[in-house]
Amino acid sequence: MGVSTDTYADWLRARDDDELRALFACRPELITPVPADITALSSRASALSAISRALDRLDRLALSVFEALVTLPSPTTYADLAATVDTDVRGPLDRLRALALVWGDDQELRIAPGARQAVPHPAGLGPPAREAFASYPSDRLSALLDDLGLESADQICGRIESLIEDAGPEARSALDRLAWGPPVGRVDGARRPVTLATASSPVERLLARGLLAATDDRTVMLPREVGLYLRGGRVFRALETAPPPLGGTVRDPRLIDRTAGGQAFTTVRTLEDLLERWGVDPPGVLRSGGLGVRDLRANAVLLDVPEWTAALLIEVAYAAGLLARSGDFDGSGMVGRGRGGEALWLPTQAYDLWRLQDVERRWLALAGAWLRMDRVPGLAGERDDRDRPINALSNEAIRASAPQIRRSVLAALADAPEGTAPKAEDVYAHLAWREPRRGGRLRERLVGWALREAEVLGLTGFGALAAHSRALLSDDDPAKALLKVLPTPVDHVLLQADLTAVAPGPLITDLARELALAADIESTGGATVYRFTPESVRRALDAGRGASELIDLLKRHSATGVPQPLSYLIEDVARRHGRLRIGHASAYVRSDDPAVLDEILADRRSDQLRLHRLAPTVLAARVARAELLDALRTLGYAPVAESPEGSVVITRLDAQRAESAGHGTYEQAHHAVTDGFEPDVSVITAAVRALRAGDEAARVATPNGSPPRSPAIAMVQRLREAADRGARMWIGYLDQQGQASSRIIEPARIEGGFLTAYDATRAAVHRFALHRITGIADISDVDGSA
Repeated sequence: MGVSTDTYADWLRARDDDELRALFACRPELITPVPADITALSSRASALSAISRALDRLDRLALSVFEALVTLPSPTTYADLAATVDTDVRGPLDRLRALALVWGDDQELRIAPGARQAVPHPAGLGPPAREAFASYPSDRLSALLDDLGLESADQICGRIESLIEDAGPEARSALDRLAWGPPVGRVDGARRPVTLATASSPVERLLARGLLAATDDRTVMLPREVGLYLRGGRVFRALETAPPPLGGTVRDPRLIDRTAGGQAFTTVRTLEDLLERWGVDPPGVLRSGGLGVRDLRANAVLLDVPEWTAALLIEVAYAAGLLARSGDFDGSGMVGRGRGGEALWLPTQAYDLWRLQDVERRWLALAGAWLRMDRVPGLAGERDDRDRPINALSNEAIRASAPQIRRSVLAALADAPEGTAPKAEDVYAHLAWREPRRGGRLRERLVGWALREAEVLGLTGFGALAAHSRALLSDDDPAKALLKVLPTPVDHVLLQADLTAVAPGPLITDLARELALAADIESTGGATVYRFTPESVRRALDAGRGASELIDLLKRHSATGVPQPLSYLIEDVARRHGRLRIGHASAYVRSDDPAVLDEILADRRSDQLRLHRLAPTVLAARVARAELLDALRTLGYAPVAESPEGSVVITRLDAQRAESAGHGTYEQAHHAVTDGFEPDVSVITAAVRALRAGDEAARVATPNGSPPRSPAIAMVQRLREAADRGARMWIGYLDQQGQASSRIIEPARIEGGFLTAYDATRAAVHRFALHRITGIADISDVDGSA
C-alpha cells in the first residue's frame, strides 16, 4: 500500500479493510465505541486491559509463541522465534498478527506496545538482570558489583556458571526450585546488607553473587539470564502443540441424536407446563428480586424434576423473554401490580407467540437464550460471600463469564470424535489448553454445570454432542436437524375405568394442553399417566370448558372409548359447578333511597364506573373508592366514604409529593459483557469506514491544521453540486460549544437551513446547521494538492 510501518499505528493503518474487519470480529471491544481514527485505535489496542483480554483468547501454543517473543530482543526475526520455540510457529504467529498482538514482517517482528506489562513472567522467566537490579539504590548496586569485581549488572550474565558453582549445592537446589517458574520467592529480610564474606545461608550466598535480586523486603526474583542457564537455554520445558485428546464412551450417533431430540421435546413441553401454571397461579417476587426457595421447591415437585433442573428452566425462560415481573424493581423492594400490590412472576406476551411456533423453533429460542445468558442456575440454593442465600432469578446468580464458558464447552464437545462422550475432567483439561489464562475453581464448576445443563436441554445425548447442536455452533439451521430426530407426537390416549388416561408417547400440543387442564399428571416416563379428579375437572370448567365439550374431546382422542365412571365424574362436577357466583368489586354505593341509585344508573356519564346492582339499595363498582367518590361528586352528588363497619370516614386532601427518582429496572441493571458481544457484520463494516474517514480527515488537514473556510454563498452552491454528483466533501464544523472539528461527509440535500449528509467520520446520517459550517473542500482537490 506504500504506507510506512515504522510505528504500531502505521502498521494498523496499512492493514486492508478485510484485515481490520477480522480484527474487530476477534476483538469487538476495540470498536465499542468506534475510535476517532487509526491513531486512537492503536492507543486503545495497546492498553493493558485490551492486551489482557486479547491474550485470554489465545490457546496454549499461541500464548507460548507470544511469551517467547517477549523474551526475545525487539525486533526479532521469524527464524529466531522458530528456533526459540523449536516448532512450526506460522499458524500461531498469524493468529497473533490477526489479533494485533504482534506486528511487523518476518524480519522485524515486534509485540504490541504495552504487551510486556501484561505478561510480567513470560514462560515463567523473570526480568533481564538489568531490569531486576534497576530497583537497587546506586550505592548498594555499586557495593554488589565491587564485591564481585564487576563493572555492570550485565557482566553477571557472563559468569553465571562459576557463580553458581561458588555458591554451593544447597544454593543450586534453591535456584532449581525457581528455574521453571514462577521466578519469585519469599524470604524474610531480602534487602538486608550481605556480601561474599558475610553470606551464611544459601539465599544469602545467591543474593551476594547477584544470582537473585531482592525486589522488596520479603521477595526475591530470579533474573532471566540465570533462569535460561538453569533450563539449559530452553524457554519451555515441554511445549504442548495440541490439546489433550477427548476420549470416552462411544455410542451410535443416531442413538445420541434421538436421545437429545427426545430431551429437547421434553424440555419444551415441561417449560410450557411450568409457564401455564404460573399464568394461573404465579409465585411472588422476593424483595431482593428473585424467586423464593419454597416456590422453587414446590415447582420442582410439580414438574417432577430436581431443584437445579427447575432453576435451569426458570432462568432460561427469563433469559428468553418468556417470563418477567409484574412490578418494577427499585433496588430495595418491589412496586407491585399483582394481587394485593404484590409483584408476581408471570409469562409474557412473547410466551404466547412462542407457544404458537413449532417445537423445533421453540427449542432453538431456549437453546439460544441459554448460550447467551449470564445467569448461572447452578448457583441457586448456594450462599454468597456474605453467607446470604442465592435465589433463582436474583441478581446474585449473574456471572459474566458464563456465556463464554458455555460456548467453549460445546466447542470442546464438537472437537471430540462423533458419538464420543468425554468425561468432565477431560473437557476441563481440553479447555485448559484452549484458554490457559482462564481458570479457577468457579470456572471448573461452570464447566460441570454447563455439561449437565446441556444434557437437560437436549443439546447432548449420553454426554455426546448431538447433530443439531453442531449445527447450532455453525452456520447451518439447527431446527432442520432437530426436526429429523424429534419424537412423533401422538393424537390419542388410553382412557381407563380407574379415572386415568395413559399417553403412549408425546401428545400433540392441543391435546396435551387440554389434558393438562382437565387432569393431573400422575407419572412420567416412556408413557405419561394422567388422573382425572373432581378438582381437575372443576379446573377445566373454570377455564370455560363445558361438560359435553370435555366428553366430546375425550371421545375424539381416546383409543378405548370413554369409561362410564369418567363420564359420571364430569357430569356430576358440572351439575354442581356455578351454583354460587363470586365477583369482584373495588367499591360500592349504598343508599336508603333506591330512586337515587336508579338515577345514577340512568346517567350515561356513569358508564365508565362499570356499576351493577347487587340489591335495591346497593351498587357495586369496579373502580377504586377514591375514584368513585370523585366521579359521583363530578356528577353533582354529595357522597361520603364509609368504613367496613358502616361508619362515615373523615377524610382530608392527601399530601402530594414529587415522584422519586427511579433506580432502574432489574433488566437495566445487567452490565454488557464485551467478551460475549458479537457485533453484526454491518456494525464492523461501518466501524472500518468510520476509521478510514477519520484518518482521511486528519490526513487532508490544511497546513495550519485548521478546518477549511469558504464564503457562505459559494459554500452552499458547492454543497448542492456535491449532493447532485454524490461526491464526498471535507467540511469544518463548529458544535454548540464552539469547538471546531473536521468531518468527511456525503451530502444528500439542503433545506430549511440544514444540510442532511452521511457523516463518514461518525458512520451515521447527520443534520448540519449551515451557519455552523465554516468551510468545505473536495477530498479529491485536497488529495491532489497534498
